[in-house]
Amino acid sequence: MNVSVQYQIRGDSSNQIAASIENGIRGGKLRVGERLPTVRALATRLRVSPTTVAAAYNALRVRGLVHGSGRRGTVINRRPPLLTRAVFPPPAPGLRNLADGGPDPAMLPKLKPYLARLDGVPGKYGDAENRAALVKLAARQFKSDGVVADSIAVVSGALDAVERVLQAYLRPGDIVAVEDPSYTGVLDLVAALALVTEPVAIDDSGPLAADLKRALKLGAKAFILTPRAQNPSGAALDRRRAAELRNVLAPFPDVVVIEDDHAGPVAGAPAITLSGGRAHWATVRSVSKSLGPDLRVSVIAGDALTVARVQGRQSLGPRWVSHILQDLVAMMWADAATPAILRNAAATYAHRRRALIEALAHHGIEARGRSGLNVWVPVAEEAGVVNAMAAKGWAIRAGECYRIKSAPGIRVTVSTLPPEDAREFAADLAESIRPRAHAQSA
Repeated sequence: MNVSVQYQIRGDSSNQIAASIENGIRGGKLRVGERLPTVRALATRLRVSPTTVAAAYNALRVRGLVHGSGRRGTVINRRPPLLTRAVFPPPAPGLRNLADGGPDPAMLPKLKPYLARLDGVPGKYGDAENRAALVKLAARQFKSDGVVADSIAVVSGALDAVERVLQAYLRPGDIVAVEDPSYTGVLDLVAALALVTEPVAIDDSGPLAADLKRALKLGAKAFILTPRAQNPSGAALDRRRAAELRNVLAPFPDVVVIEDDHAGPVAGAPAITLSGGRAHWATVRSVSKSLGPDLRVSVIAGDALTVARVQGRQSLGPRWVSHILQDLVAMMWADAATPAILRNAAATYAHRRRALIEALAHHGIEARGRSGLNVWVPVAEEAGVVNAMAAKGWAIRAGECYRIKSAPGIRVTVSTLPPEDAREFAADLAESIRPRAHAQSA
């Protein structure tokens, strides 16, 4: 333990101690991943009872600022729900950005024609929360992909949807089964809700059935998966794996299954769902990757109770997603030109994924990416590779923030990487991974 941590913490009551730790996190004096003193050690230094310190730590856990980490004790979360300095600062000037995971702006439909068609009539409090046109179009999409769409909610983004479903059923301390590696936003969200992650190993076809079964037997009350365009690995369910996962889930009818289909039609893989016959489930479709990140619209199809709980809680807070945004998405979905734009985007991303994977294979480097906007490359040491690639002009993302127990790797966003640049990137990565071998062969 870093002894100096103890002396950043003050207070005579549990509230004061918790506030002191929160202020330390917010001000950067207590850093991400730092281990707090043991309850007994801090109680002795502050001259308070261990019960007082334990209550402070528990309050911080419930708020998602810290988590228990076995023998490591109580640790500050990697991204606590508190305004602090950015965990992922923007790439340094001059670096080619293959780190952010976003779509290629050139592949997105242009907003200007749709903005010109808005009627300009301001919405009012008495309007229905969800636009009927948007819900109808969403239902049509879901049903064409085999997802029951009798109940639909409109929320702000995929993570907003995941959070609302988790809050509808789970309480602090409950276990959530998540893919490993998994999207960092999901891991951060689960921690912020004071829930406990249980990693489920994945391969190119998604979560492994045997590992999911283990997590469910440990008491997981929810299972979050990405059926295609898995971030960061690019995994996508196939029919066989989906059948295996359904069989594993069948003896656990009360587990909430949350499908985060964030890339939807530009994923480059067919839609496959585990939701059929489940008591509690939600399939989330975001438009961020297909129509644009700033549109902040997602639709949820789910069982009637789940959707009712999500909408009920939403009605007590933001009430509804902006009708302007809903109308824009509805117009874009209804436009006869949009399907061709989305098919072109999906094909372009698939071409860029394959080009990078093939270029890396030419150098003997393994890479994964069946779908989506990213390619995952296993490496022995992440930070060194990221730094070496930055020296060569490339910004990529170290895999540590996505992993729980899985092996090291790097994530490369391919959405803006044309094939000719992929060959240059692959050559630079080969040098960064095997600099000594390269030097000897030169």
